[in-house]
Amino acid sequence: MPRPQGFAFERRADDSVVITHAGRAAGTLRGARAARFLDEVQRGDAQLVMARWTGNYKHGNERAARAHPRNRG
Repeated sequence: MPRPQGFAFERRADDSVVITHAGRAAGTLRGARAARFLDEVQRGDAQLVMARWTGNYKHGNERAARAHPRNRG
């Protein structure tokens, strides 16, 4: 599975976190969810964590779907 890229996050003064993808807002986290996200980003691969928290990640079936007769064109 290719590594996601293009994600960034910004921690704001009110302790909320805004996650962006390619310069566009992909999600905002507040309170306990923001704290849990920041903890997880420090422990793991930040790009993968942000992709998972926003739902913008590959699900592993893209290659199989390309070979399906309906998608062959």
